[in-house]
Amino acid sequence: MNNVCLVGRLARDVELSYRGREQVAVATFPLAVSRFDKDKGADFPRIVVFGKQAENAEKYLSKGKQVAVTGRIQTGSYEGRDGKKVYTTDIVASTVEYLTPKSTGTSNEQDMPPESYDGFQSVDDDIPF
Repeated sequence: MNNVCLVGRLARDVELSYRGREQVAVATFPLAVSRFDKDKGADFPRIVVFGKQAENAEKYLSKGKQVAVTGRIQTGSYEGRDGKKVYTTDIVASTVEYLTPKSTGTSNEQDMPPESYDGFQSVDDDIPF
């Protein structure tokens, strides 16, 4: 099974182009994904997104935004300018989930939950049972 799930931050802004006879939207961006051992650095796979999702990525994502990507690995090759064969490995995304909340003010920190936030609201201590 060829299935990939990555969480990381955009290393560059999204590049959008339209390709083919039907002018399908294609967005690409490198994703900085930390390795398990943080001292070992990060990997930067190229993410490829198609269609309306590509247009939305270009519109709403920018360098530094955190996303979760699910998709598949695709390898390919082409002949470089020097005549040598160049091999590529891309992640073709089926979904891109935006993990950085969008900002409504001048600072992104306004929309960020506190670091201790665990998804639950506090409850009064007067629980009737």
